[in-house]
Formats: sequence, structure tokens, C-alpha cells
Amino acid sequence: MDDKKLSIMRELEKAGRVSVNDLSEQLGCSKVTIRTKIRELADEGKLERVRGGAVLKSESTGSSFQTKYNSQHLDQNVDEKKAIAIQAYQHIADRDVVLLDDSTTSFYLAVYIKNHPEKRIVAVTNSLPAANELSSADHVELYMIGGYVDGFLAASMGDTAADSIRGFKIDKAFIGVHSINFDVGLTSIATPQMQIKQAILQASNHVIVLADSSKFENGYLAVICPINAVDLIITDDKIPEKYRERAESERVPFEIAKTDQL
Repeated sequence: MDDKKLSIMRELEKAGRVSVNDLSEQLGCSKVTIRTKIRELADEGKLERVRGGAVLKSESTGSSFQTKYNSQHLDQNVDEKKAIAIQAYQHIADRDVVLLDDSTTSFYLAVYIKNHPEKRIVAVTNSLPAANELSSADHVELYMIGGYVDGFLAASMGDTAADSIRGFKIDKAFIGVHSINFDVGLTSIATPQMQIKQAILQASNHVIVLADSSKFENGYLAVICPINAVDLIITDDKIPEKYRERAESERVPFEIAKTDQL
């Protein structure tokens, strides 16, 4: 296997998914070359090609996880989400009971947890993609939240899922939001997701919001909670200065993940 193919496989083993654009920049070669190498690896049975990139063969045999939601959101702001996931992992202690919601940034945290066995973790999730990642990790004791499965989100939703979440005693929960609005609070674009996130708030000792810098002041449909109802917000270093200043002035617990650490 040539060097470029080896590099592609190393990235896949770390992240579970790679994009042609990212690999072209990282390896310093053309997108045409990357596509050729990905096609050759697919022919060898090492990976599966998806739109814009590739996933590991072992992870892609259940193609039901490649939902519209996944394809639309997993490839957006990838470096920012990975940096936030790395920062979030630093808040997990050995033997913590952690909850990962169905957000895409929580998915990247699941990938990072899977690849770092130095901490033994009890993980609870309503996300099928996150559960799929963690199910093969010997250092993770995994609990999947039951209930109605939303095929678009690839996640369990509804009253049964919310009640199941409340039955756990969570040390730290990691959740995504549709928007952070300093005047309104943390918001969702849909009431089913709001219901799940409110149940997570009730069940968790500490709640950490994972929100890349595109999440500030977006539109919203439903309010999850005030900003001060959570313990920490982790975002990336592309957040506009005006929001940093607003967070500092209102004493919102904030951490900035650096994208150059990747």
C-alpha cells in the first residue's frame, strides 16, 4: 500500500470518516488523486465511498446510518466539531457516566472516546450513529436509549426516550443545540429534540453544550432552557469577537477549542 493510501486509512481509523477536500489539503495533493486513491481502496474492500469522501468499511456495512441528517450535517464545520470534541473529552473523568445526545458534535466526541481507551466510561446515548461507534469499544459500557426512532435524525425520540433518560443518573451530559441566543437562551429547531434535551437537563449533574461558532444567534422554534441552566459551553476559535465579549460580560461559562490542535 502506497504512502497516500496509508495516510488515508490512518485518518479513517482516527475519525471514522474523511472528506476529499480535507485529505487534499492535509496530504498536499489534488482532489483527483485523492478520489483515485479512495476508489482503489474501495476496490480493495478497505473502505466505502460516500458523497464527498469515504467511511470505514466496517462502519459502513449498515448504510442506514447515512441518513439525510448525517449527510447534511456531519460534513459541515468538521474541524471545528473535532476540536470541540477533543476539548470536551478533557472534562470526562475515568469511570464517569456520560450522556451523548444526537447532535453531530456529540457524534465526533463518540468517535474520539472510541479511539482513546485510557479512560473507562459508561456511555448513554439516544444516537444510533454514536452507539454504533461506541459499541465496539471495550473500554465503554454502553446504554442505548429506547423509544421511537426518528429515521431522519437516526435517534430515539418521544416520551419513552425522555422517560428512559430520566431513569439514569448522569455525571456529565454533552448536548448540541440549534442556536445560542444570549437574550433567549439555548434553542432547538424542533420540539421533539427540545423534549429530549430538557430530559437530559433533569437527569444530569453537569451539562456541557457543544456548539460550533456557526450556532450563535440562529433562528429557532423552541427554547430549551436559559443559558445559565447549563454548566459550560464549548465552542471553537472562529466565534465572532462580539459573542466572546457578550459571554464574558454576562459571565457565561465558556471554553474555546483551538482548531490548530488537530
